[in-house]
Amino acid sequence: MPKPSWLRLVILTSVTMQAFAANSLFCREALATGSIDAASFTLIRIASGALVLGLIASRQIRASGLGGSWLSAGALFGYAVAFSFAYNSLSAGTGALLLFGAVQITMIFYGLWSGERINRKQILGAMLAGGGLVWLVLPGVSAPPLVGAMLMFAAGVSWGVYSLLGRGSEKPTLATAGNFIRAVPMALLPLVLLTHSQNISITGIGYAVASGALASGLGYALWYSVLPSLSALTAATVQLSVPIIAAFGGFIWLGEAMTTRLLVASIAVLGGIALFVMSKQGNHASNEVKSKRD
Repeated sequence: MPKPSWLRLVILTSVTMQAFAANSLFCREALATGSIDAASFTLIRIASGALVLGLIASRQIRASGLGGSWLSAGALFGYAVAFSFAYNSLSAGTGALLLFGAVQITMIFYGLWSGERINRKQILGAMLAGGGLVWLVLPGVSAPPLVGAMLMFAAGVSWGVYSLLGRGSEKPTLATAGNFIRAVPMALLPLVLLTHSQNISITGIGYAVASGALASGLGYALWYSVLPSLSALTAATVQLSVPIIAAFGGFIWLGEAMTTRLLVASIAVLGGIALFVMSKQGNHASNEVKSKRD
């Protein structure tokens, strides 16, 4: 399969990042307007994502069987349900920043736990990112609701675990399709447990389908199509744009406030993660040079 041209790669990557950010915008708008409840949103999002990804990976499924695993599906469900309930109270930008920060911190801690060595710049980057998240949720007039923040952090940890479980997958689209399909029956559970709080409308269904089929299903498929053409550093760096896109999208389309607290936290979290990623890449490069000399 030939690599896409530079311009096409930039366009596809940009569209993918906007799709990822759109998940926050669709979910927040649906829940803030009371168009749908969080449990119903979760089920419809996962089911529509499973349908689209299943269609995209249908040939692979027929040839190789259902990809993924029940453990990965459980992590995916944990992310999706916590994400939806968190957006009952969080703004799109705040939620996206908390989610992204929690994902990266989870992966950093996993690297440390598995024996990965980090340099001083990486330590500084991790502390800056962690400090930014702490600053964001500290009590104050513009602080996000604690329960919502905790739920979104849990969503980020779940997505971090999901990403770690899927690392090195030879057929990521097939695995993602299988995980979404397996997560559908799991998504029925909160709907059954919270029957008294169900609220659903055509508009709410539309937002959930857009989140599942377009922002999640097509978004992930598109991401996996461009990922082989991106370096690890580029892939990690471009994802820093997602919380920024979500914050500006919330400001422009949802009328959400762009607070000083969110701006400062965004600079700290995204700057810290960027420093960690770039320092890690530099570390690998210097190690390779040393090994060649030896």
